[in-house]
Amino acid sequence: MSATAMPAGCYTLDTVEAVARSWQEQGRTVFTNGCFDLLHVGHLRYLQAARALGDRLVVGLNSDASVRGLKGPERPLVTELERAELLLGLACVDAIVIFDEPTAEGAIRVIRPAVYAKGGDYRPETLPETPAVLEGGGEVVILPFVEGRSTSALVARMKA
Repeated sequence: MSATAMPAGCYTLDTVEAVARSWQEQGRTVFTNGCFDLLHVGHLRYLQAARALGDRLVVGLNSDASVRGLKGPERPLVTELERAELLLGLACVDAIVIFDEPTAEGAIRVIRPAVYAKGGDYRPETLPETPAVLEGGGEVVILPFVEGRSTSALVARMKA
């Protein structure tokens, strides 16, 4: 695979619409999103729990530009295509959608998942994506937080 090739199973908002319609016809799609800048066990446990909620797990992945906007100029640590490839290597992840916005509302409106899963450090009423999920007939599920596991904490430890 070349450095610029999109991994199989990876989409952009422009290319996912047709396949998203087929997902809706083929069972319960679970969607989650994040930067996944430095994959760790907290991510794995969270993604496995999200996958258990449906027939497929689609992960919205913040693009490099989006991560820089959210986390600062030193991030991401790993490029979007490499992050996508790593996530797709996990048995629990079925597809990736890379998006440039700071939130996943646009991806949710296109994919229309049955379930939107987020980690226990969130609440449905404070998620900007919740209205888009509900408009599409989906539900928001908050999964248990994996205590002591975060990319920001790992980065801080590496810098110390």
